[in-house]
Amino acid sequence: MAATPIAVITGASSGIGAATARTLAAAGFRVVLTARRKDRIEALAAEITEAGHQATAYPLDVTDRAAVDEFATAFRSLAVLVNNAGGALGADPVATGDPADWRQMYETNVIGTLNVTQALLPALTASGDGTIVILSSTAALSSYEGGGGYVAAKHGEHVLAETLRLEIVGTPVRVIEVAPGMVRTEEFATTRFRGDTEKAAKVYAGVDAPLTAEDVADTIGWAVTRPSHVNIDLLVVRPRAQASNTKVHRTG
Repeated sequence: MAATPIAVITGASSGIGAATARTLAAAGFRVVLTARRKDRIEALAAEITEAGHQATAYPLDVTDRAAVDEFATAFRSLAVLVNNAGGALGADPVATGDPADWRQMYETNVIGTLNVTQALLPALTASGDGTIVILSSTAALSSYEGGGGYVAAKHGEHVLAETLRLEIVGTPVRVIEVAPGMVRTEEFATTRFRGDTEKAAKVYAGVDAPLTAEDVADTIGWAVTRPSHVNIDLLVVRPRAQASNTKVHRTG
């Protein structure tokens, strides 16, 4: 009997990462949940297990290369890696943006993705049918005012995906990039504005049905479960109310 395929999801403690873990577990993967918040991923692993699926929690900071390398030793073969860990900090213009925020965003979104991808690529290749998902953003494809640091980091992540795909063509590993637009989750905007819930709420004010974490997870699940010869290079997903990063229909 074939072994259950394993999927690693980074940043699985909330939002898109948690929703993706539930989606892939329901699709028949044994999911390995990683994030810094041990209590969150352990609770999610318990929830998924109670639902009759397979899940394991592993606390991990993707920017800690030694810890990532240690984590990777657990896998001889791996079916799917979802690089979801990341996030935004601040919305200041380039002229006054905090370099520390830019550095942290680059470390998490780009170097974190690089660390985990490099460490797990041998196991993905050994599976004979591996898939790497890089969750970027529409910020990876076009700029907007007040988003310089985040846009720069996500552009870096986009180029990482694009270059990796070129470099490993001919191996049994797909590289899929999913770039969501406006997604309303419980933490993204609140974290960006350092806990200011009023500012966070304004991001979505008047927007009819922004995307949910489950919408993006469904997209990831679809892309991952295509036949092995089908590679979804880049999938941009936005709510109907959003035409671009700077063009959003708002009511009221």
